[in-house]
Amino acid sequence: MLVALQATGVPAPEIVSFPSGALTLHGVLYKPEGAGPFPAVVYNHGSAAGMLSKEAFDALGPVFVQRGWVFFGPYRRGQGLSASAGPFIGDQIAAAIKKGGISAGAETMVRLLETNHLDDQLAALAWLRTQRFVQPGRIAVAGNSFGGVEAVLGAERADYCAAVDSAGGAQSWSQAPVLQSRMRLAVQRARAPIFFFQADNDYDLSPSKTLSAAMKDAGKARDMKIYPSYGNTPQDGHTFGYFGASVWADDVFRFLNQRCGT
Repeated sequence: MLVALQATGVPAPEIVSFPSGALTLHGVLYKPEGAGPFPAVVYNHGSAAGMLSKEAFDALGPVFVQRGWVFFGPYRRGQGLSASAGPFIGDQIAAAIKKGGISAGAETMVRLLETNHLDDQLAALAWLRTQRFVQPGRIAVAGNSFGGVEAVLGAERADYCAAVDSAGGAQSWSQAPVLQSRMRLAVQRARAPIFFFQADNDYDLSPSKTLSAAMKDAGKARDMKIYPSYGNTPQDGHTFGYFGASVWADDVFRFLNQRCGT
């Protein structure tokens, strides 16, 4: 089901409904003008509660459309337009920390990201592949923060043409060895090349540096770049993947076009 939304000065997004198992989830879709078919990206949002990811999608959608790409931002269960489809992952992690401490919270985070939330991402991919305006062999995955973790897990599981991980795990890395191990394993098994990037003032640059090195050691295609600081705080730097496209877009689309074809 597609329902047009009104937008001013940007391509009009559409609300999309798609199944994930027994659940019905929703997302936003930005398309270039014309029938296509076009290359596409499944963009994974972070851990922001409620509709806070809408601002990020509204910033990113036009960037991809202007480069000739379909942008699909699915909301995973418990967040945004899919809030009623399940519990919010932030609440589940907080409950685990209250009961068992930081390590329990980290284990819950990884478990949910590699099961329920990965299922939702793969369901979004499956839906996108059936759309006539999409080239099914030219679908990439991307994401910021928790969404960056999802992009890496997606690159391990699905046949994406490329993946882009901005700041995946940067807030949790130092306190979550289980996340470090899981992401390292995922990149070693990755089916798609991955471009890692962060702003220099993000919370922790270890994820990009460690994971790109692990891919190099495994003989996997990858690229990595640390950009100058964005804004004034670590939180500003952490949102660089959402709002810093004027800085990173040329590099990201060069990588996507090299790996996904033009």
